[in-house]
Amino acid sequence: MAEWFSSFADTFMRCFVENGYWKWLAEGFRNSLVTTFFSVAIGFIFGVILATVRSSYDKNEERLRIRGGTGYFALRLLNVISKIYITVIRGVPVVVQLMIWYFVILVSQKNPIVVAVIAFGCNSAAYIAEIFRGGIMSIDNGQFEAGRSLGFNYIQTMIYIIIPQVIKTVLPTLLNEVIALLKETSVAGYVGIMDLTKAGDLIRGRTFEAFMPLIAVAIIYLITVIVLAKVFSSIERRLRKNER
Repeated sequence: MAEWFSSFADTFMRCFVENGYWKWLAEGFRNSLVTTFFSVAIGFIFGVILATVRSSYDKNEERLRIRGGTGYFALRLLNVISKIYITVIRGVPVVVQLMIWYFVILVSQKNPIVVAVIAFGCNSAAYIAEIFRGGIMSIDNGQFEAGRSLGFNYIQTMIYIIIPQVIKTVLPTLLNEVIALLKETSVAGYVGIMDLTKAGDLIRGRTFEAFMPLIAVAIIYLITVIVLAKVFSSIERRLRKNER
């Protein structure tokens, strides 16, 4: 037992303490969190816009078609563009999208974290859009009519009445998307970002020890996911209390 503990301690020192390799994990964890946070922000904003376009067309298509005019054709065009965008983004692996953004679209951008945030944000927007679209479609049409009776236009009704209700409904699913996005950032190393997974891999390459650094990376991800789940659970409880 003493021999095993001594060997474990020696491996731990070589993997994390000696040469300051723990700083790589700290930097990688910070980069992963920064990338995830801003990607979720971008994905949420554009996802809600896409969901609004898609659900507005689905809910009002028949009435708008009868009325006709430029409004109908504009909304129809936006809906087609949104559907194509969502289909393409969901059909292409995220690592391929990341490399397209880095090596093709934003090749002049010197900061790879900015590229990663844009790439992951645009990817997340497609999934968040479908999450919110499902939530919006589940809201009874009477809620829209209530907003109109209060003098709100369609956009104001969405902002002040529909979206707050949708957030309560889709919060658990939104948590799953945030967790999935956090883990997807593990491919950021493909464009030269020192993310958490890349840091663990570098330590493995320097020390020739695979178990310790990779297990450390796995534990950090696991703890982060547990904390995120606790935060979202707390938000969900508060929203339920507000309903009462």
